[in-house]
Amino acid sequence: MRRPFALLAGVLLVGAFGLPASAADGDGKGDQGFTIKDSRITESSGLAASRLHPGVYWTHNDSDDGPYIYAVDSSTGKTVARVTLSGIGSPRDVEAISIGPDNQIYVGDIGDNLGGKWPYVWIYQLPEPKKLVDQTVRATQYVVKYSGGARNAESLVVDPKTGRAYIIDKNENGGHLYEGPAKLSASGTNYFKPVAAVDLWATDAAISPDDKQLAVRGYFGGIYYDWNGGNIKRKGRLNVPLQGQGESVTYSVDGSRLMYGSEGADSSVQAQDAPGGGGGSSKSPSASGSSGASGGSGGSVGGNLKVGALVVAVAAAVLFGFRRLLRR
Repeated sequence: MRRPFALLAGVLLVGAFGLPASAADGDGKGDQGFTIKDSRITESSGLAASRLHPGVYWTHNDSDDGPYIYAVDSSTGKTVARVTLSGIGSPRDVEAISIGPDNQIYVGDIGDNLGGKWPYVWIYQLPEPKKLVDQTVRATQYVVKYSGGARNAESLVVDPKTGRAYIIDKNENGGHLYEGPAKLSASGTNYFKPVAAVDLWATDAAISPDDKQLAVRGYFGGIYYDWNGGNIKRKGRLNVPLQGQGESVTYSVDGSRLMYGSEGADSSVQAQDAPGGGGGSSKSPSASGSSGASGGSGGSVGGNLKVGALVVAVAAAVLFGFRRLLRR
């Protein structure tokens, strides 16, 4: 779904100082950043690093596409496989993707374009294909409801050790981490309950491969937490790159990098160092005052771009109440 706020923010960001496309367009260093070059992917809203196929990132469109997920080779930015999900209904508003234990892919059809009116949403689960070619894979569909009523959400994470699914709702004044049942049921309704506050207008989230850290991003910032099996504890801010419509985040397969994606044709995925190397360190990536990205200028906003970023941030704050995005 196109959001007027995000679109106008994107115009401000791009028009003000013309950010470079990515940290390493076409240089073969996927975890340094890449550009998605598939013309079919115009609303990349989720991102997940494959452990079965290192260097490959799974993504999907937001809406108005179909039951598809795409495997993108980060060394080239090209799609190496489009997987069609069978055994499910018509996707409504797919917003997130995560990979759990045993290389199981979870797709979150959890967006609510009506602002929290759908009586239920869905999660789809499928095994990650061992061979990356265009193919159809049967998926399991789970019905999800929230205790306390409907929610809009764009963030789905699956614990890499336990396989438990969690959702973070999208709320301008901050949302909550919702915990699903220990095992999802395909025959009944799966109720998700709030277990912790999340101080962000969240557009995506990811758990580090070592199961120690939760990264949550929004349009203009991010926060990382100690994961603790869902008993989260806030640790610090993330240096989220300025993007036209920042919709996704995932850890690189080794946990050392956070990969940030955005919507739009030829959208870039930008890389930043994960705090503590993705190992749950209490050191904030912004503690040194740098942008935290290494290995290429495009993955960070530096030099003269910082001035433009400040101007844009001030303008956005005046227009949209930026102070409410990240509660102190």
